[in-house]
Amino acid sequence: MKRKQSHFYTCLLAGVLALMMLAGCVSMKTAGSGSSVGSLGTNSTAEIGTTQTSAAAEQTVNAETSATTEDSSKAEASTEASASGNSAADSEAIAIAVEDNQTVEITEAGTYSFTGTAENYTIRVDVDKEEKVWIILDGVTVTNEDVPVIYVVSADKVHVVTTGAASTLTVTGTFAADGETNLDAVIFAKDDLELEGDGELTIVSATANGIACKNDLEFTGGTYSIEAAEDAVEANDSITVDDGALTIVSGKDGIHCENDEDDALGSIEINGGSLKIQVSDDGIQAQSTLTINGGDLEITAGEGLEATSIEINDGTITIAAYDDGINASNKSTAYTTQIVINGGEISVTMAQGDTDAIDSNGNLYINGGTVNITAQFAFDYDGIGQLNGGTVIVNGSQINQLSNSMMGGGGFGGQGGFGGRP
Repeated sequence: MKRKQSHFYTCLLAGVLALMMLAGCVSMKTAGSGSSVGSLGTNSTAEIGTTQTSAAAEQTVNAETSATTEDSSKAEASTEASASGNSAADSEAIAIAVEDNQTVEITEAGTYSFTGTAENYTIRVDVDKEEKVWIILDGVTVTNEDVPVIYVVSADKVHVVTTGAASTLTVTGTFAADGETNLDAVIFAKDDLELEGDGELTIVSATANGIACKNDLEFTGGTYSIEAAEDAVEANDSITVDDGALTIVSGKDGIHCENDEDDALGSIEINGGSLKIQVSDDGIQAQSTLTINGGDLEITAGEGLEATSIEINDGTITIAAYDDGINASNKSTAYTTQIVINGGEISVTMAQGDTDAIDSNGNLYINGGTVNITAQFAFDYDGIGQLNGGTVIVNGSQINQLSNSMMGGGGFGGQGGFGGRP
């Protein structure tokens, strides 16, 4: 039934496009003379989102073609059900088959379901700041040269829902700017972004970032494989992982959150899900706070975890690093520089050399959990260091007092043991 309904809406969509109605919620722009698609499929330097399009180049789908746009309350109820996998809600979505050299502009709240394969195709969301949009990816394969596949210009929040067949979004070249906006990710959002669903999504960024969000970014479900030349996942204000499975390979950071204008922002919270991260720089880096309340984390990186204030309450964390395993550094003036471990199962293995398994430029407190360290230097802290509870094992031996390589202590036992840093 769902497949028949999708076919019906696809046919209806094509018919409405033929009428070239100018009032509606989705406009489609194709690359060509007067097009606003920018460099999609060409070497043009025109900008995405310009309004210099001819009537022949811009075709509009009437809002009345979908039940989701009849009124805002019904749209929100429909899209919330869709995110949870309700097939009836899926049938109310506007069904769109992707096509080569085209930009779809979403200008009203609602649910939009995309299928098919295309090159140089962009989904551009530009709705009121109080409106929400759900984008359903159901077996979508898009390969672009220099622009995002999903570009959120304005919205209260955009939900990217993975469902059905697996989807793949790729950008192969150097990103072109949109006016003063430096586009640098396959999925690029200026406002809040949530990734959810029960499907699979692969993201490949050959020259820059995988996912970039200028506000708050959240994962609540789905399976993601992200390969990026720079950061795999980044946001300005906050990143939250509640659920989902993320496999990340990147040339810089795996998950990065930083705000250049307000150092009280830039926080990361992990409450569940699984993260497998293999990167060149930091596995997870937050400017202000990094809180881990659960989840299964496997990180291979220069530094495993880094933030001003790190708090680990639960979860299974396995880190292999060649700089610092867990590092609290002075990145924010709004928070105390510290590492606090209250629970969880933590394993840190360090490469040989001038490296520290747990390094705090401030204080270090271990109050619970199990910490298993294999390293030449286990601990390095500039302030207070306390072992108040839990089980701490360093190179196969359980300890009852923290060493401090900063003070010449050893990584192999209590304060003053051998193996200290000169």
